[in-house]
Amino acid sequence: MTIGCLAPSPTGALHLGNARSFLLAWLSSRQQHGQLVLRVEDIDSPRVKPWALRATIEDLRWLGLDWDFGPDVGGPQAPYIQSERLAVYLPILQQLIERDLVYPCDCSRSEVAAAASAPHEALEGPIYAGTCRERRTQDARRLEPEQFAWRFRASDESRGWVDRIVGSQSARVASQLGDFIVAKGDGTPAYQLAVVVDDHLMGITEVLRGDDLIPSTFRQLDLLAALEWSAPEYSHVPLMVGTDGRRLAKRHGDTRLSWFREAGYSAEQILGYLAWSAGLMPNPKRRNLSELCGTWQAHRMDRRATVVDRDSLLRLLDDS
Repeated sequence: MTIGCLAPSPTGALHLGNARSFLLAWLSSRQQHGQLVLRVEDIDSPRVKPWALRATIEDLRWLGLDWDFGPDVGGPQAPYIQSERLAVYLPILQQLIERDLVYPCDCSRSEVAAAASAPHEALEGPIYAGTCRERRTQDARRLEPEQFAWRFRASDESRGWVDRIVGSQSARVASQLGDFIVAKGDGTPAYQLAVVVDDHLMGITEVLRGDDLIPSTFRQLDLLAALEWSAPEYSHVPLMVGTDGRRLAKRHGDTRLSWFREAGYSAEQILGYLAWSAGLMPNPKRRNLSELCGTWQAHRMDRRATVVDRDSLLRLLDDS
């Protein structure tokens, strides 16, 4: 059975780009008569907003999306909020420590950037120069937990997958992305480790998310190989961006779902626009979910970013 995942991060209000990715993930799973997990990825605690989880669930419900397992409905792998699952991640981190697949790194972010060689083949940001790579796990004993992080020894084997949207992808993680953080010194997991563990334990078979996370997918494949776990099927949706080519933000005008709802627009108007922008419908007229079920075909998705001009968007919605 297909098991998909809606994985919001409660760092702010959902905007149109978030909503489109969640809609497509929902359609993909429901069209295959699969199940859906709502998993809240709130490990990035400094950016998490206390009100955002409630608002996210309200926005998703307003669109009509549902899920079989999640923080509000429970399920066999509860809890479904990552910050409440720390005890789940610790044994996996301990495995990596015992196998010397991680090492204690006390480099600062600025040191990582300064030590990066240039030019390099990085897919994103500077490649970690390996300053602490010769350390062994027992070297952590002379460091205070707040002084270091556990960094994964990336392999230089080719990792890849055939993406249903962006096609064949491959990279060598060690040389193109570098060793990466999987946990703090106190054992609190970083995003990459938490997602890999959750996908495995929750039985996720397909992952549909923004194409800005393609570098993360390579890292997660490297972790999955080290843990000898199978990988889900990956699809990466082009981002929705402003007219300046940058991802949607306040500078582009308000594109929060809550703004459209409060302004009197209907969920059907937003669904119609999102489906049209994804190439599922010939026009942006209002649609409901029952009309959209069966329309999602990954090969129809434009691989280019979708440019959102807010004034044009409002005119489209008003005419729908």
